[in-house]
Amino acid sequence: MALRLGLMAGYWGTKPPKDLVGAAKRAEALGYWGFFTAEAYGSDAFTPLAWIGAHTNSIKLGTAIIQISARTPTSAAMHALTLDHLSKGRLILGLGVSGPQVVEGWYGRPFSKPLARTREYISIIRQVMAREGPVMNSGPHYPIPYPADAPGSWGLGKALKPITHPLRSNVPIFLGAEGPKNVALAAEVCDGWYPLFYSPFREEVYRDSIAGRPEGFEILCPVHIHVTDDLEAGRLEVKQNIALYVGGMGSRDRNFHNKLISRMGFGDAAKL
Repeated sequence: MALRLGLMAGYWGTKPPKDLVGAAKRAEALGYWGFFTAEAYGSDAFTPLAWIGAHTNSIKLGTAIIQISARTPTSAAMHALTLDHLSKGRLILGLGVSGPQVVEGWYGRPFSKPLARTREYISIIRQVMAREGPVMNSGPHYPIPYPADAPGSWGLGKALKPITHPLRSNVPIFLGAEGPKNVALAAEVCDGWYPLFYSPFREEVYRDSIAGRPEGFEILCPVHIHVTDDLEAGRLEVKQNIALYVGGMGSRDRNFHNKLISRMGFGDAAKL
């Protein structure tokens, strides 16, 4: 499979980035394949893509990633269905569980059973996009319709099909994943995988997890680039970004990014 380039805009800081549309248009003119946004606990991932899509023609529009606790699976599917229509079939739907600090601290939802929740979430989105029948799910995390005997239920829930027919029934779904089981889940039920940190010198870290990936499975690997004549200054820019995740995204005892860096052979450097 050919190597393709994408531009990651990420999520916003204290203010929107300058000339986001200009960057996307320039990337498209240079032949970039995709333009990607993210979300944490500020800006969302979908809205900027709708804006970018209105000013571009061919570049793919990807979420990298949306957090599954931010929306019900049917809500995420509605966003995907709408944006895919507006962009004439350019959407790549990237999603992931985020982490317990954001899920429980920002969304007010429990972080338990992330793998099972992700599997159900993707299954429901696939149902919506396929539109082959009323959407139903009997799993414990996203029961659809909401059971009549469940707490607070009025007993009036009805299985529904989306009113709007999706432009594509097979909108690509990519999973942001780091842990071995989560990466294996991506290879099992998704069209592609977003690794946050990946080293071509440590391929054994993920080898077993992606061994069962299907033909055409794609890996969108982020690469940090800082153009400078000062090598140490350039390294510092990259180090600061890695340090944010390895040291700041999670608690001292439960930090998934830190554990990954340790599995990659940098445990001593990653000690908190």
